[in-house]
Amino acid sequence: MKKYLFLLLWGSIISCASNYGQLTYVTKLPHKLTENSGMVPAKDSTVWFVMDRGNPDKIYQVNYKGDLVKELKVKNAKNNDWEDMARDENGNVFIGDFGNNSNDRKNLAIYKIPDPNEENGDDIEAEKIEFNYPEQKDFPPKKNKMLYDAEAFFYYRNNFYIITKNRTQPFNGEALLYKVPAVEGKHKAQYLGSFIPPKGKRNRQITSADISPDGKTIVLLGNGTLWVFTDYVSDNFISSGTLKTIDLGVYTQLESVSFTNNNTLLLSDEESAKTGRNLYSFVLGN
Repeated sequence: MKKYLFLLLWGSIISCASNYGQLTYVTKLPHKLTENSGMVPAKDSTVWFVMDRGNPDKIYQVNYKGDLVKELKVKNAKNNDWEDMARDENGNVFIGDFGNNSNDRKNLAIYKIPDPNEENGDDIEAEKIEFNYPEQKDFPPKKNKMLYDAEAFFYYRNNFYIITKNRTQPFNGEALLYKVPAVEGKHKAQYLGSFIPPKGKRNRQITSADISPDGKTIVLLGNGTLWVFTDYVSDNFISSGTLKTIDLGVYTQLESVSFTNNNTLLLSDEESAKTGRNLYSFVLGN
């Protein structure tokens, strides 16, 4: 009887400690992915991850049980600050090397690699797509103009759409939207517009983004918040679309979001203060 009561109490404690809000817990990610910052799901029920600044120039394959399946060294690439991942209709994967906390970088890039699931070796070759923000004149700018960090992008119809992360002091929440051709070479990013995300329970800094396979839904991720755009009629979705704000009910350091189909998302968070380093799922419309 005492053992039974202990198990009930322990189950209650675990349930309270594992409050994931509206998110469904999938698995704990490997210890190597403490600072995971971007991901793309693969068709074989695995997920590819990158980590951010200070970590190896590698991508990591993980299954839904949390097992590390494979690591690939990305050749011709440098992890200055890898912050998000995207993919195209042909299976190519893109790594956004545009983290820019101090707004002083002049070497922003996106790396293109072929479908990593087709790679049999230990490394994979990358093409480099370089870009800059023409509107940025100072490196770094004044504190109230710190608008050129980024942790979020997605691929759509041969272009990348980059959404910046606000670092202004005082904080004003403004995010910029830029468009960059998905073509090797050097490019000036095209400014499409700006917006201030509706305030959630935490700050309005955008940490990841993705577009649904049918191109009809765009999601932006923040700390505990999901901003969902639909019914847009141009590539400037922030001014032509319908916006819905979702409070996810969990406020860990959520860093990555990606569609697995037109309605289902995977999300992940970094490990911080003994929380996080988890993979979650969320169904839009629930």
